[in-house]
Amino acid sequence: MGIVWRFASKLAFVGMHVEQHESRRLWESVTGSIAAAALLVSVAILNSVACAAADAGDALEVREQQAFRAAAQRVAPSVVRIETVGGMERVGDWLFGMGPTTGLVLGADGTIVSSAFNFVHRPASILVRLADGTRKAARLIATDYNRMIVLLKIDADRPLPVPEIVPLADMRVGQWTIAIGRAFEADQPNLAVGVLSATQRIWGKAIQTDAAVSPNNYGGPLVDVQGRVLGVLVPLSPTETNPIAGVEWYDSGIGFAVPAETILELLPRLQRGSDLYPGLTGIHWPLESLFTADSTIPAVRPRSPAHRAGFRAGDRITAIDGKKVETAVQVKQEIARRYAGDPIRIAALRGTERIERELELVQRIESYEHPFMGILPMRGPRQADKPAASGVKVRFVYPDGPAAKAGIQPGDILVSAGGKPLGDLAAWRLRLLEYEPGDVLPLEIERKGEKRQLALTLGPLPDVVPSAPLPPGSEPSTRQPAARPQVGLLRIDYAEQGEPAWVFVPETYDPDQPCGVVVWLPPPGEVKPETMVTLWKESCERDRLILAIPRSAGPVRWQTREARLIPALVTKIAEQYAVDANRIVVCGSQSGGTVAIAAGFRYAQLVRGVVAVDAFAEGSIPEPNPARRVDFYLAVAARSRSANLVRQTIAQMRKWHYSLIVQDLGADPRELNAEDVAVLARWIDTLDRI
Repeated sequence: MGIVWRFASKLAFVGMHVEQHESRRLWESVTGSIAAAALLVSVAILNSVACAAADAGDALEVREQQAFRAAAQRVAPSVVRIETVGGMERVGDWLFGMGPTTGLVLGADGTIVSSAFNFVHRPASILVRLADGTRKAARLIATDYNRMIVLLKIDADRPLPVPEIVPLADMRVGQWTIAIGRAFEADQPNLAVGVLSATQRIWGKAIQTDAAVSPNNYGGPLVDVQGRVLGVLVPLSPTETNPIAGVEWYDSGIGFAVPAETILELLPRLQRGSDLYPGLTGIHWPLESLFTADSTIPAVRPRSPAHRAGFRAGDRITAIDGKKVETAVQVKQEIARRYAGDPIRIAALRGTERIERELELVQRIESYEHPFMGILPMRGPRQADKPAASGVKVRFVYPDGPAAKAGIQPGDILVSAGGKPLGDLAAWRLRLLEYEPGDVLPLEIERKGEKRQLALTLGPLPDVVPSAPLPPGSEPSTRQPAARPQVGLLRIDYAEQGEPAWVFVPETYDPDQPCGVVVWLPPPGEVKPETMVTLWKESCERDRLILAIPRSAGPVRWQTREARLIPALVTKIAEQYAVDANRIVVCGSQSGGTVAIAAGFRYAQLVRGVVAVDAFAEGSIPEPNPARRVDFYLAVAARSRSANLVRQTIAQMRKWHYSLIVQDLGADPRELNAEDVAVLARWIDTLDRI
C-alpha cells in the first residue's frame, strides 16, 4: 500500500511543472485520472496480497493436516484395539464392557500398556486386535495404581512394531500433541490435536495436553508432530487415587498422559507380575494449606513409617534423597511419584538439631481411629477467624467423656498439648493426629486467668448425639452489625448447566457469625422447597444454618456424577454469605443419599458431614484421610429395599474406623420428621468436636 501512495505522490509533483498555458480544468482532469489509476493499482495490489495470504494460510493448514496424518500413520502400527468381555456392567455411573478401548505396544514380544480405567470393571477376558487385524487373547500382568496404567501381554507370532519414545527432557510446553485412539474404526486410529500444556503435573507423574482426551482414547498414545510417543493417556486427579478419578474432565481441555519414558523404567517391575501402589510415609498436610505451607511437618500419623523413624510435628524437612526441599508441595511431589516398597531418605531440622533417617514407603498404614478429647470448642466471630494465641475456649464438655474425667470445664481455655503451645482449632486437630484412643495427652489449660496442668486419656469418637440441649456455639459479636445480604427463600444459579437451586437463609443470619450449610438432595422430579424449609426452619434459625436444595438432572434417580455440583453450590453460597467450613453437610435419601456419600468420599476437603437415609455406598469404600475427618449419619429402616446394602456399607465404614452414627428408622421406610431433623441439627452442631 505504501508503494502505491509513493507512486501517486510523484505523479502529483510532476503535475506541478506542467506548462502554465494549460487550463486548470485540463489539469484537474489529468490529476483525477492519475488518482483513479492509483486507486485501481492500490486495490489490485491489496487483492493480490490478500489472495497470496489466503493461499499461504490454506497451504499452511494443508501442511499441518498432512503432518498430523503422517504422525498418526507413523504410530498407528503400534496402537491396538482392546475388547473386553464380562465383568461388572457398572462402576458408579460408568458403564463398562460396552465397547472397545485402546492400548499401545511397548515391546516387540507382545508387551502392551493401557489405562487402568479400561479394566476397572474386571473383565473375564481380554482380546487385542493388532493394526493388521490379527486378534490375540491378552493377559493382564500387573496394574500400577499410582500412575493408573496396566501391563498386558499377548503371545506374538512375530516381532511387533515398537514406537519411538520422546525423552521427558526433550518435551517443550506449547509443542503440538496428538491424542491417538482406536475405539471407533478398527482399521484406522482416531485422533485429536492440541498442544503440550504442562509437564510435571499430578505431583510430577504426568504431562498435560489440551487435546480432547476421553474414554475413547484412554490407553492410547499422546504423540508429537513426528509421530513419536510422549506418553500414554490416562485419567488422573491430584487429590484422588482410583482408576476413575479425573474422568469427569474428559474432553474439557484438561487431559493427562504418563510419560512413556517413565513407563519404560517401570516395565521391569510390572513384568514381574506385582501390582504397584503409591508409597505412603504418614506425613499429612491439610489440602487447603498444601500450596502455601513450607516444609514444616504439621502432623505424623501413628504407626506410620515416618512416625517409626522418629519424625514428629514441627520438624522441618530440608532434603529428600539428597534433593533440597523448602515447601510442602516439593515434599509432596518427591513422595507422590514413588511406590510402596521404595526406600527414601529424609533429612529434617528439629530446632537446630539435624535429623536424617531412611524409611521404606508402605502401601497402607494401619487403619487410623480418631482420638476424642470430649469437648466442643467455642466458635469465634468472623473477625476473629485468625489463629488465636490464647488457645481454644471450651464450649461444652461431653458428660462422662475424656475431658470430663480429666476435670475440664466449660469456659476453660486449652493452651497447649504435649508441651507445645497451640493456637486455633485447626492446629489442635492436626496435633491430635499423632495420638490414638488410649494415649495420654498432657494438657495445659487456663481457668479464670490461672494455668493448670492436666493429663487426659483420649477415647474413641462417640457414636451417639448428645441428648441435652447444647449451649450457644458462639458469643455475640461486639461489632456494629454489618450490612447483610438477602435472606429468606431464594433461587440462585450456581452451575453453567443445570437447574438453579433453592436456598433458605434464616432471618437470624449475621455476617459476623458464619453459618453451616446443609445441602439437601430431594427426590428427583418436582422440588417443593417450602416443605423442606418448614421442616428445617427452626433448626436453621437456632443453629445458624443455610439450607440449600438443588435439583437432580434426571427424573428418576440422582447419578453419583452429580456429586460434582456440590462444591460449585457451596462456593456460590460462600461468595454471598459467611460460611463455617466445619459445618458443611450433604444430605439425601435413597439415590440422593448415595450421591451424598460419594460427595463425602470425593470432596473430603470440603464436606464435613454426610446424612444418608436408606442409602448405601456404590463401589468400594476408600480408606479415610485422617487429616480430613468426614462424619457420617446413616438412617435405615429394617424393611427398606436397600437395608442389606446399607448394612454392608456400615460394616465397611466401621472397619475403616469412619466417624459414624446409625439411626434405626423402625420397620418400614419413611421420610425424616421434625423430631429427626432436630436430632440431625444437633449432630451438625457437634461436627467441630475434638
